[in-house]
Amino acid sequence: MKVITIKEPFASLVADGIKKVETRSWKTNYRGEIYIHAGLTKVPEQDERIKKLITFLPSKKFLYGHIIAKGKLVNCIYMDEKFLETIENNPIEKLCGHYEKGRYAWVIEDIQRLEHPILVKGKLGIWNYENNNQK
Repeated sequence: MKVITIKEPFASLVADGIKKVETRSWKTNYRGEIYIHAGLTKVPEQDERIKKLITFLPSKKFLYGHIIAKGKLVNCIYMDEKFLETIENNPIEKLCGHYEKGRYAWVIEDIQRLEHPILVKGKLGIWNYENNNQK
């Protein structure tokens, strides 16, 4: 299964269905099922933006270094002026990402938190996790 590592609290925001767009500086042609991995980098809790984002989460417990959710990567949109205008109408999503002309918005749907998170070291880019026992 394909996996993307995302820093906290952004990974948890995706897992809880609050954040549906992952912003990146690079595009991907991959579409399909994808695991969401919470990176090992600790949350900078003193950061005002992070403090605000954490208030949207039902649980403040982060599972650093775990695959915590799965979903479907359904689109990768180049951020142009028109796209950036649509994000202005969604203040929570805008707060959750780095929206800037020339970047990419990865749209994730059908997000489900895993009942049993998987402890695994993350990697850069989209990477593969092989375990036939996970659903």
